[in-house]
Amino acid sequence: MSDEMVNVRYMVDDVQEAVDFYTTHLGFELRSSAAPAFADVTRGRLRLLLGGPKSSAGRPMPDGTRPGPGGWNRIHLIVDDLAAEVDRLRTAGLSFRNDIVTGPGGSQILLLDPSGNVVELFQPAAR
Repeated sequence: MSDEMVNVRYMVDDVQEAVDFYTTHLGFELRSSAAPAFADVTRGRLRLLLGGPKSSAGRPMPDGTRPGPGGWNRIHLIVDDLAAEVDRLRTAGLSFRNDIVTGPGGSQILLLDPSGNVVELFQPAAR
């Protein structure tokens, strides 16, 4: 059971742009692509399913609502040096939803992917 993939779906505006973002900046590897409708990328046991507007996951609900990107749900990636990671990503021109916040468990910041989905970068507190 421990070697099974953990699957998370993100709706994205542009599948190829999302693939480029996750593989270039966050260490994911492309698993498969049916762009522009769908692709999936992996990092360790995390499989991120990227569904575009033309994917089956992008079809309207019975009430007409269309699934879309954004919101507050997020994947959570642990980093060794949060400040250095933030500097690296800002230098690459990426956007954040907030500044680094620190609590009893560690420090975090919310990175935005090209479609507005949130990726939490987290550095655990020193123990």
